[in-house]
Amino acid sequence: MREPRSKIKTIEELREILQALKDKGKRVVFTNGCFDILHIGHIRYLMGAKDYGDVLVVAINSDSSVQKIKGDLRPLVTQQERAEVLASLEAVDYVTIFEEPDPLCTILTLRPDVLVKGGDYKMEEVIGREVVEAGGGEVRIIPEIKGASTTGLIDLIIERHIETS
Repeated sequence: MREPRSKIKTIEELREILQALKDKGKRVVFTNGCFDILHIGHIRYLMGAKDYGDVLVVAINSDSSVQKIKGDLRPLVTQQERAEVLASLEAVDYVTIFEEPDPLCTILTLRPDVLVKGGDYKMEEVIGREVVEAGGGEVRIIPEIKGASTTGLIDLIIERHIETS
């Protein structure tokens, strides 16, 4: 297995790598998210995403991007640590970090063959859908695992801490 940190690339590095892989006929799958605290929902989701192609790219929101989306108390885990944890997973081939609140610029740069999102999204809400479909690619929605969420875990930890305090 490769050293996990070797899977973490800048968006520009990844653009070149992915183009070379596509030239060899490889199918590139892209997904994104905060991935603040990794849980079973994430694991099943990423394994399912990998099934749609040969190379799975996971783009994570930077720390400042997560704060804009989730508030000042998040993320709990730094972007470098989140990237390394994801990169250590067998299903994940590459990880990149993006600064914007949404992945549209990253999708425009990387031009994946398949864009995957979780079941908490409706097809018409998927950012980058038009870009991927216009390029001949497809968008897939993977059903969510009920009860498996980072926010749910945080709430449970707080609830249990309050009960024992």
